[in-house]
Amino acid sequence: MALEFRNLTKQFATNSGAVLTAIRDVTFTVNTGEFVSVVGPSGCGKSTLLSMTAGLYQPTSGEVLVSGEPVNGPNDHVGFMLQKDLLLPWRNIVSNIEFGLESRPVSKAERRERAMFELRRCHLDGFEHQYPYQLSGGMRQRAALARTLAIDPEIILLDEPFSALDAQTKLLLQNSFAETIAESGKTTLLITHDLAEAVLMSDRIFVLSERPGQIVAEIRVDLPNRNHPLKRRMMPEVADYASQLFRHLKLEEKAI
Repeated sequence: MALEFRNLTKQFATNSGAVLTAIRDVTFTVNTGEFVSVVGPSGCGKSTLLSMTAGLYQPTSGEVLVSGEPVNGPNDHVGFMLQKDLLLPWRNIVSNIEFGLESRPVSKAERRERAMFELRRCHLDGFEHQYPYQLSGGMRQRAALARTLAIDPEIILLDEPFSALDAQTKLLLQNSFAETIAESGKTTLLITHDLAEAVLMSDRIFVLSERPGQIVAEIRVDLPNRNHPLKRRMMPEVADYASQLFRHLKLEEKAI
């Protein structure tokens, strides 16, 4: 397995001195090459889970393991992509994609070669010399994915990367990301509020409860075309899976 969470609990001290438990006793695994999503209510600890995987937070108890090794801080095995693309406005696109490689023992020629390869794989051919302000939101997100892939991480963490996009761009980008990630063979962990998105892109989905987040369900998405969400979207079973998630989140009760 590529990623393992063992009895993971994270607490934060508030300004008043109280202790807030974000997640409690979370245990699950993500297999090599698998695409797993985590859904749950706002504030249930989804982003905290990703931050601990990236080594930005340390667990209060339990541990995160990448390829069997405990995560004790930021490491080269994990690539983290946030809601915002965070491209540097004074750099052109190819230079932005190279950015993560500049702190690594990689020659300038190899940096450029890897950046151009990922740029082509993310369908940004011809835009390498453009600047972020000259690209659409969807293209900027593809550039951010190319930057993440360029460092060749074992695991890609996606923190709601499509949430700020319009509906049409979101559908197209989900498809583009799914194809690119499947081609790369990367293990991927996505957090999202979009239940349909989780079904369209995932092999498995974990549902967290309200804070403190605890796993209340694991759903295996037994559908083809994980690498092509637009095709999967046409399948009637997608609505059934989304309804399962809806019930586990108890959204029906809240809608009454």
